Amino acid sequence: MKQKILLMLCIATLGLASCKKDNIIEETSNRTIIVTINPADWEANADGSTFTASMDIPEVDQLNVDIEGVLVYLAHPENPNSYIAVPNTYKGNAYSFEQYYDNANSSGISIDLQRSEYSTQNPTRPSAPIRMKVVLIPSRDVT
Repeated sequence: MKQKILLMLCIATLGLASCKKDNIIEETSNRTIIVTINPADWEANADGSTFTASMDIPEVDQLNVDIEGVLVYLAHPENPNSYIAVPNTYKGNAYSFEQYYDNANSSGISIDLQRSEYSTQNPTRPSAPIRMKVVLIPSRDVT
């Protein structure tokens, strides 16, 4: 009796070990856009407390604004070979972003630069070009 159980166990083990395993790899449909924000792209608001750079990115559409995700990175000021995720604060300057889509007339990302503390000191306009990386992440609406 023990031999039959042992024989059945061996057959089951061999049968399970020989099962084919398939790895399903889906192709990434994320979109990465890299643009350069030039010093002339920064516009100050009326009191100079905020600088805004609006970059047209036609890949941003209504679906992206409504349900998809977006990640924004700026090149590090002291190490241009790396990126910092936005929002962030660096040396007293606070960076934030907004994605926009206006009925196919314009679409893109606006970067705001403000002082990180409430003071009378306003931010200064960046004097060098800044690389911006935008990653658009698809999503499904499950509602």
